[in-house]
Amino acid sequence: MGFRGLVLGAAVLACGATSASAAMRISDDRGGQIGHYLQAFAMLRSSGENVIIDGNCLSACTLVLGLVPRARICATPRARFGFHAAWMPDSEGRPITSPMGTQALWNIYPNHVRRWISRNGGLSRKMIYMEGRALNGIVASCSTPTRRAQAAPPTRARTASKSAKRYTQRPVRYTSASAAGDRR
Repeated sequence: MGFRGLVLGAAVLACGATSASAAMRISDDRGGQIGHYLQAFAMLRSSGENVIIDGNCLSACTLVLGLVPRARICATPRARFGFHAAWMPDSEGRPITSPMGTQALWNIYPNHVRRWISRNGGLSRKMIYMEGRALNGIVASCSTPTRRAQAAPPTRARTASKSAKRYTQRPVRYTSASAAGDRR
């Protein structure tokens, strides 16, 4: 999905989609720059849309857990979150850990996610994965209907939500942090 997928999804939301008409599906997101995800998920939060995690949601994508209300996120059996410390490329393009970026991630994650991260080694250069049973109590299962979904009458918009578009990530290319790099 990545930033471009998030922007496309946000553009769809801005064109009149309502929270009952569609859901954002994250299926293969490797992450990217934290700032892009902060903006995109803030727009998604404001839209009222639900989020379906249906595959990898890695790195900055995991910010969805702190930026979108918990009640609006669900995970399929394929869902997998990947957490690691934030990093930036040095002058030669090699990754170096960013304490400030890592602290920003930590501050955004809700307490239940922080506890899981701490129990599983913390945020470091090594990616840790939350999937399967580890998701219990963190993210609701998409296969378990919520009261709201059971109580709502079927509508044409609800039928459209079942065909929510799946976004896939293009490989992430890291370049130096400059204004020119954001114009791609």
